[in-house]
Amino acid sequence: MAIVTLGIDLAKNVFALHGVDATGRAVLVRPSVPRAKLLEVVAALPRCLIGMEACSGAHHWARLFASHGHTVKLMAPKFVVPYRLSGKQGKNDAADAAAICEAVTRPNMRFVPVKSVQQQGELMVHRARQGFVAQRTATLNRIRGLLSELGIVLPLKAATVRREALAQLEDLPGWANTVVGDLLSEVSRLDERIAMYDRHLRTIAKADDSVQQLMQLPGVAETTATALVATIGRGNEFRNGRQLAAWLGLVPGQYSSGGKQRLGRITKAGDPYLRMLLILGARSVLQGAKNRSDAISRWALQLAARVGYWKAIVAIAAKNARMCWAVLAKGESFQLPA
Repeated sequence: MAIVTLGIDLAKNVFALHGVDATGRAVLVRPSVPRAKLLEVVAALPRCLIGMEACSGAHHWARLFASHGHTVKLMAPKFVVPYRLSGKQGKNDAADAAAICEAVTRPNMRFVPVKSVQQQGELMVHRARQGFVAQRTATLNRIRGLLSELGIVLPLKAATVRREALAQLEDLPGWANTVVGDLLSEVSRLDERIAMYDRHLRTIAKADDSVQQLMQLPGVAETTATALVATIGRGNEFRNGRQLAAWLGLVPGQYSSGGKQRLGRITKAGDPYLRMLLILGARSVLQGAKNRSDAISRWALQLAARVGYWKAIVAIAAKNARMCWAVLAKGESFQLPA
């Protein structure tokens, strides 16, 4: 019988394929397909449902397979693990492909949206910018560590480290002067790189109507809006805003049993970068709420007074995620309630 579902275990050079027919019987088992032959093998198959784990290169292969008429769905690797036949054949590429083939047919499985080339390019801007930010933070911490060896202890604040290190530079002995001076120059170079990528994000934001609509929301600026659109597109993979908030890990984990509900800390599932941006945006909303009188600001202040600062921040971030989904999915501009 014809293949109706195909599971592919992705790798760098050698791929494993597992295909089943309408009855679930395995009709294609290829545990070792070279990278150069993968597209040729899949293109020769009749149109079917293809499941893959959302890992490196998955979006590229998904676009290629979809161009040949296949329906491609990506899943988070942790959702595939329960379907692996570990008790029968252990962990190997063939078992992974079989588990993917079974998991992709589950009615309650959650899938990762396939990104376009443009979306991936915009996400590369975010990844590169975040890498430069991490390098700058590491360099500033290195300066603090080196100066502490000479008895000069500086606080964590980046602006203070720059100012004090520069002020102490001429008094540093020998090679210490050279090293700290070079590190300060590296910090300046990274500042220029980050500023350049901020300009790139503003350019992306100006060219995208969806990003412009998102930026009308309180606590959502160019970085958050462009990252959301590049990651989830129009949000069609989510039935509602609550699903998006849960996907981002902004909801409490449940430890309920016997009819007694126990809610713990947020799950921190999903993309940590998006979650961080929404949390930072929520902090700005709560900070600015003191000088505003609209409904959202009043709600934020009342919430902070009732549950505390950090719980209020997470709640505001989750609310922003739900509003972002509504703007993207329905294509409507945000109207700030009075």
